[in-house]
Formats: sequence, structure tokens, C-alpha cells
Amino acid sequence: WSSDVCSSDLLTPEEDRTLFELRTDTTVPQRVKDRAEVVRLSHRGWYVEQIAGFFNWHLQTVRETLHRWRKKGLGGLWEAPGRGKQRRWNEADLEYLERLLTEESRTYNSKQLAQKLWEERQVKLTPGHLRELLKKRG
Repeated sequence: WSSDVCSSDLLTPEEDRTLFELRTDTTVPQRVKDRAEVVRLSHRGWYVEQIAGFFNWHLQTVRETLHRWRKKGLGGLWEAPGRGKQRRWNEADLEYLERLLTEESRTYNSKQLAQKLWEERQVKLTPGHLRELLKKRG
């Protein structure tokens, strides 16, 4: 890969406007906004090294972003499905804990609940995360 700007990096006025609107839209994830700006900066003549320095990204990340734009257009700016950390628990696990808390006469702290969840259901959660989940449920 050369750090030179490719002729395929040229944007139509419509594409540039759409990327700008994405960059300023409050409902779009930050990663997508950053990727849109990477494409716009490349269009304006910025080299891969300059863009990487501006975003504090690795050079390869910038190159992959530009490559995905060339191949997929706007669709290439969003995350692929199935990315990110998967949940270790499900609703039934939290319902189990709620039943435990209401049906048993003793009280549990979050560390004890996390241990019980592991022993009974092989679901490993930190006490802090478990506390957050239960607070959200009320």
C-alpha cells in the first residue's frame, strides 16, 4: 500500500455531504462517525499516516476503513454483524437470582450471588456487573 491518495478516493458532492451528515448525526455510533471522517480526510488529500496520527489509529486501521469504503460504500462504515463481546448470561439467569432473593429467608451480597450463579448455572459474572444488572431490573 502506498500512502498516496488514490483517484478512487474522490467523492461526489453528494457522498461528501452524506459523510458530513453522518459525522454530525447524534444517532450514529462514534466509530461510524470516525470512519466517515477518515474517508472525507482522504478525499481532501490527507495521507494515511496523517489520518492515523489525527485519530491515533494504526495505519492498517485507516487502510482497512478506506478499503471497506471503496468496496461497500456507506455500508462499509458500519460494524459487521456478530462483532463485539457476547453476553455470558441470559434472562433466565437473572430470573433465577430474583427467585432466590425473594423465596429464601437469608440475604445475599453480590459476591455470594455471583458465586451461586457460577455454582448452580456455570455463569461467571463479576459481583460489580451482577449488581449493575440487578439494579437495572429494580
